[in-house]
Amino acid sequence: MGEEESRRANGPDWDRYADEYQSTHGEFLGDVGFVWGPEGLTEQEAGVLGDVRGRDVLEVGSGAGQCSRWITAQGGRGYGLDLSFRQLQHARRIDESTGIAVPSVLGTATHLPFRDDSFDVVFSSFGALQFVHDIDLAVAEAARVLRPGGRFAFSITHPTRWMFPDDPTAEGLLASQSYWDRTPYVEVEDETGEVAYVEHHRTLGDWVALLAGAGFVITALLEPEWPDGHDRLWGGWSATRGRLTPGTAIFAADRLAHAPASAPRESGPTA
Repeated sequence: MGEEESRRANGPDWDRYADEYQSTHGEFLGDVGFVWGPEGLTEQEAGVLGDVRGRDVLEVGSGAGQCSRWITAQGGRGYGLDLSFRQLQHARRIDESTGIAVPSVLGTATHLPFRDDSFDVVFSSFGALQFVHDIDLAVAEAARVLRPGGRFAFSITHPTRWMFPDDPTAEGLLASQSYWDRTPYVEVEDETGEVAYVEHHRTLGDWVALLAGAGFVITALLEPEWPDGHDRLWGGWSATRGRLTPGTAIFAADRLAHAPASAPRESGPTA
């Protein structure tokens, strides 16, 4: 499943799922809230991005803009980008209800419609990277739009979870496939046979190599523990599994002053 196939499947999938997602998880996320993953670790607690006051911050895979709205409430200048038009409609709805507007654009992680050196921070909270096939382009794009010394941070399903079934019960603790099997996870529509969802796997070593190759220095790798008293189920995330093995990985990396970058690109519509 290449980049075009992944994008063609995942954009419409998120359009279909957006209403249910916001209804199910909206309260947990908060209209003006920054949660890094199902464990409930917030950016206020983690401090992965550092002080965002007065900074230009881009969220890739922004959904309804909850995290970017929190950035703006902290004195930063938050901007959003998402592949799903329906998610961006929810962002507009919450903008209006909270009075905190986040400028957002429909686009892709592999083709950011911004000039070089536009942002101090680029981040993605479970928003985009595991749905991208051409991940080297996505990481290079983050480096390109970051200013020298800028921070790139993202949360993803912890790579070791790839070995286990997506099951929140004890059955989900039994390894069933190889950690090194990078074959994408694909869901197909029963009636039409069309690909409806694609997710890509990279090992921890893959991520280290990708970041280093794009001129980043890794400053943190967080693996949040499941907190006591937290009984929320979210897909394959649960207390049963979360108390024994990490479900989320959060990377933070800083762009070097002379980081390799892709060809300059002017602002404009996405591909």
